[in-house]
Amino acid sequence: MHFLPRTLETAFLKARRNFPAVVLTGPRRVGKTSLLRHVLPGADYRLLEDPDVLARVRADPRGFFDELKLPVILDEIQNAPELLAYVRTRIDAAPRKTGQWFLTGSQESALMQGVSESLAGRAAILHLLPLSVQESPKVDLWLGGFPEVIARPGARDLWFSSYLQTYLERDVRAVTQVKDLATFRRFMGLVASRHGQILNKTDLAGPLGVSVPTIAQWMRVLEATGLLALIPPYFENFGKRLLKSPRLYWLDSGLASHLLGLRSRSELERSPFYGALWEGFVAAEIIKRQINAGGKRELYYFRDEQGLEVDFVLPGRRMKLLLVEVKATRTPAPAMARPLQSLGRTLGERAEMWLVHRPSKTPAGTAALAPGIKAADLATFLQEL
Repeated sequence: MHFLPRTLETAFLKARRNFPAVVLTGPRRVGKTSLLRHVLPGADYRLLEDPDVLARVRADPRGFFDELKLPVILDEIQNAPELLAYVRTRIDAAPRKTGQWFLTGSQESALMQGVSESLAGRAAILHLLPLSVQESPKVDLWLGGFPEVIARPGARDLWFSSYLQTYLERDVRAVTQVKDLATFRRFMGLVASRHGQILNKTDLAGPLGVSVPTIAQWMRVLEATGLLALIPPYFENFGKRLLKSPRLYWLDSGLASHLLGLRSRSELERSPFYGALWEGFVAAEIIKRQINAGGKRELYYFRDEQGLEVDFVLPGRRMKLLLVEVKATRTPAPAMARPLQSLGRTLGERAEMWLVHRPSKTPAGTAALAPGIKAADLATFLQEL
């Protein structure tokens, strides 16, 4: 499969120059190994999913490390977290040598716990998500951004089916003791039907016949394995009573569409979930933009108990606060901007207001939808971040 350059490469190269180790996390099959082997073609490479390699590691970890040639890539390190202590020892023996150890992991929570305990201050931590629209023009609402789906769109449904099976049998079992994988698979489909909604654990628990604490645990699994983002509400003293629960979004629209049982582009466009999927697609692209720059996720939503709601709030340039309303239309109208106007009046000059709409065949650039409110398609808006 042809390698597609990743935006995260710039942040990776900077981290490589400044830290002895770089840890690259992210969901399964987003291209972590491909990125490292492309940037580090001469590095020693060890896959810690191979049973023979794992047996060797556990039988003689010191011997395993003595055979390594630096720099080295230790792929899927979460399968052998005990190696982190040995990596720390080797780093401490030569603390000024940077760019020597490169670790990948698909299960972020367990991996991050080990890194925080063993490699604090010694490793830069980067996160890779599926391809963004800025990395490939083929990324869209239907295909999503997994590289193998982009490369072979004709095998989309089969790929997602296989991906989910592998995810359930390997990642889910590794993160938590889920005994009934069939129920967990139903849970994923149910969460997909709540895409873009405020999280209600009781609402999810009832149809599945499980407890609310179980739902909370399973939500953490989806977050930890990088498939789901819970977007928190934006809090500021507006003199309003604000909702406190997060909204949930799948980070890949192709996977979300597959979980919803949508089997064609035309079926997607006719679906009642279309608006929520487009909103989630925009959310994921904003998050990718922030993380690919080597930063952290800073995305919120606003909703008060009087019903005023703005889809997204995030920091912008020049100390501005971006207010973003997302509409699944190619023809934005001034009435669509009313929530932005209401919240914008409260924030005053701090607010920069955008309405993000679907792209059209004839790009219109940025338009003034109403005084102080800009309308643009997603690509144009992302260039302004």
